[in-house]
Amino acid sequence: MIRLKDIAERAGVSVMTVSKVLRDAPDISAATKVRIKALAQQMGYMPDSTAQALRTRTSRFLGVVIPSITNPIFARTLLAIEEQAHEHGFDIILSQTLNQEDREENCIQRLLSRRVDGIFISPVYRLRPDAPIYQALQERGTPVVVLGQSAPFCRQFANVETDDAQASYSATQHLLQLGHRQIAFFTGPAGSPWAHDRFEGHRRALREAQIEIDDKLVFQAGSTIEDGEKAALQFINESGSATAIRAVNDSVAIGCANMFLNQGIKVPENLSVVGFGNILTSEYFRVPLTTVRQPKFRLGIAAMESMLKLIRGERPPNKRLRAELIIRQSTAALPPKPDAPVAPVA
Repeated sequence: MIRLKDIAERAGVSVMTVSKVLRDAPDISAATKVRIKALAQQMGYMPDSTAQALRTRTSRFLGVVIPSITNPIFARTLLAIEEQAHEHGFDIILSQTLNQEDREENCIQRLLSRRVDGIFISPVYRLRPDAPIYQALQERGTPVVVLGQSAPFCRQFANVETDDAQASYSATQHLLQLGHRQIAFFTGPAGSPWAHDRFEGHRRALREAQIEIDDKLVFQAGSTIEDGEKAALQFINESGSATAIRAVNDSVAIGCANMFLNQGIKVPENLSVVGFGNILTSEYFRVPLTTVRQPKFRLGIAAMESMLKLIRGERPPNKRLRAELIIRQSTAALPPKPDAPVAPVA
């Protein structure tokens, strides 16, 4: 292992001079910096990040805690966070909670033991107003950025989120403009603020159209393709009146649309389907899916901007980014009802 002392002996300078060069200190000449940095690289010198962390009290590591690395919603957000972190000299440590509270607590504790400089968290949402691990983060003063909607247990931290309510409102408006009045909604997990916001956006659009909310057209789904398939079977068995489906996310939409197609129900001729998220699969599904495009990459950039402010001791504002409706082939105008037959003249 090459040490500073080895470089100093080869360069004929003091260890302090080598240390200053590698820290880019201002009181060393440019020529000396070029010569010693070239020599360090030639000799294969690698800085000891642990020693640097002890000296500077910063690790240059940032933790990211998400539900699952297989969740396609997080791919571009993580890409943006990692790119921005790399540019600012940070490395990323990734953990997944699998939506389990005890695992989430363990993930956060492990990151704290690694002395990370900050943590991005997509929370495991719970109905309780507090959570001990989040209280511990606040007491330690750890910079935290919540990826998604705030909830009572994590409201003390900065967050970045999509304006899900407004985007969901626009998606239901799209169906209303196509002539649909009986619109079923496949809801998400009960404790998730994002699922609540999307349902509220749907309800607002119906209220403004003076359409009464029909509880029989609300189906508890979840968040996965399998959840969508189960909800679709329940819908087929219990409701024959709806002409369109609003799904809480793209995975649920793809699951239910797949079930409909397998049952001989045509999309969109018999049922229009709208998702939320614009995951890659939605564009290449059997019937390309009308959905809401979340600004996933911009969310990652916004999250990193907030983290850098927190590390500098500033308090960033919470950020809510607008989403965009993407219209594809899974929605169509409601066919007009056939005219009533004219009674024969006596």
